[in-house]
Amino acid sequence: MLFIDVHAHLDMKEFDSDREEIITACVKDTINIILNNGIHDKSNREVLELAKKHPNCRAALGIYPTHIVEWVETGEIDRLEQEFTFIEEQLKSKKAIAVGEVGLEYKEIEMNDERKKIMKDALIRFIRLAKKFDVPILLHSRGAEFGLIELLESEGMKGNSKVIMHCFCGRKHLVKRARDNGWTFSIPALVLKTQQFQEIVRDTPMNQLITETDSPHLAPQREERNDPRTIKLIVAKIAEIKGLTIEETANMIYRNYQELFRT
Repeated sequence: MLFIDVHAHLDMKEFDSDREEIITACVKDTINIILNNGIHDKSNREVLELAKKHPNCRAALGIYPTHIVEWVETGEIDRLEQEFTFIEEQLKSKKAIAVGEVGLEYKEIEMNDERKKIMKDALIRFIRLAKKFDVPILLHSRGAEFGLIELLESEGMKGNSKVIMHCFCGRKHLVKRARDNGWTFSIPALVLKTQQFQEIVRDTPMNQLITETDSPHLAPQREERNDPRTIKLIVAKIAEIKGLTIEETANMIYRNYQELFRT
């Protein structure tokens, strides 16, 4: 069996002491693909280096929405534009295989209409990059699930399975709307104990599910550091909910990955 983590951050400082050991352990534990998501310019280069160095690592490039607000408000427009150019170049050369982590974040910082506009304007550019290169886009939407769905629909993303909803916490009617739009849900370890994610798995066809850890975040035990090996627990829980074997579930998710990322 092979296992897939489409949303990790192994470049983060939490892994500075044992990054190589964790990646090696993942190989031994049949975590076949770890898609590290960049969140700013330094992070994007680090995930590219991990992908270059390790056969089981891949790179998604993006800018986390609060970093975009920070750069705009501090006058670092050139930095933002240079990073958009860099991301496009890496997608064109296929050194990056997805856009992410990008999206809308309405809870982490104090929000106002101008900050929402900054985030949305940047996200539109990321959506159009993903469409241009026909690659998946991994989307953050904390506190902004409705706005994200409306923006995606306005950008013609209905029916595009390459829209991947990262750790989507919207209400049931928004989950249904995203599911009906044909989008993919990446399921975190929260599914082990949270009814909301268990219901998403229960109600969503297997071809719209994929797995993530958001390492080092979202560990099964809050005080612990997460890492991609948690994927095996997530797959086991999905199998339980769906009434499938672990092997059947892992194989289906791997096929979903191959279809989405065309590997």
